[in-house]
Parts: sequence; structure tokens; C-alpha cells
Amino acid sequence: MAGVYRRIQDIAWDAWTPAQQATLLFVVRDGRMLLIHKKRGLGAGKINGPGGRLEPGETARAAAVREVQEELRVTATGVSECGELHFQFADGFSIHVAVFRADGCEGEPEETDEAAPLWVATDRIPYDRMWADDPFWLPLVLARVPFKGYFLFDGERLLDHTLSTGAA
Repeated sequence: MAGVYRRIQDIAWDAWTPAQQATLLFVVRDGRMLLIHKKRGLGAGKINGPGGRLEPGETARAAAVREVQEELRVTATGVSECGELHFQFADGFSIHVAVFRADGCEGEPEETDEAAPLWVATDRIPYDRMWADDPFWLPLVLARVPFKGYFLFDGERLLDHTLSTGAA
């Protein structure tokens, strides 16, 4: 679905098919959230949650757990789905992201070639170093409020969005 989009309503979301399927998984424990400093790929240089693309035949939950293991060498525990994100980029790229939360993890996070771990207090999340959409929905992950978000970006600049809460 390539095209020039400037507003969320320019996109026929009911016919939208993302180019990629991905996940994010946020471990929240003892008033802190496990984030990463992403070293490569989409969002390299930003702070984000661990996650990545689904492999063929893989469920979103399995992909989320696998990605945390690959990126940080820990196994997320108490995993629950929080919401979903739909991203359309003005250049035509699109991605659907299933968002999960975990209540803990087994092991201690380690730096890998993909990511450096970063535990942050949940009241000190570094939104200024994250994607522009994160402040809209990440508080909902912390509050355990299901959500659906639709975001339109031009590169790293957020052009428009809509967010609904309730059953994700």
C-alpha cells in the first residue's frame, strides 16, 4: 500500500495489509521496565522495548519471547498481550506490531550485538530518546489497559495518529 499519506484517514485501514509483522515485549518488575538501546535495524540508536519480526509459522507471543532471548539473553515470564500497533510510513513501508508485557524474566539481561539492556524506573521512561508514538501507548502497557494504535510516520517524524483503548 504505497502512496502519499498525510493523515490517518487517508489510509483504508480495513484493507490495509502490513509488509511486516513484529512484536515488542516490555518486562516490568519492581517499579522498573527493561528497555534496550537498539544497535541495528529499524530504530537503531533509539531506546525501545525488545522485539522483532515474526518468523514463518511463529505466533506473535512466541516471537516476542524469542526476540527477548536473542537480544538480551533472558526468558520473559508472566507474558500477556497488551495491544497492537499499526504503522504506515509515507514511503510505503508498513508494519503491524503485537505488544506484550512480562511480569519478570529468568536470568540477568546481557548486552548483545543487537541491543544493550537498560532498566529504567517506570516514572522515568526516556521518551525523548524513543519513537514519537511511544508516549501515547506505553503508559497503557504500564496500566494494563488494552489498546489499538494507528500511526503515520514520515521517516522518524510522526504525522498523525489515533489510539483507542478497551479490548485490543
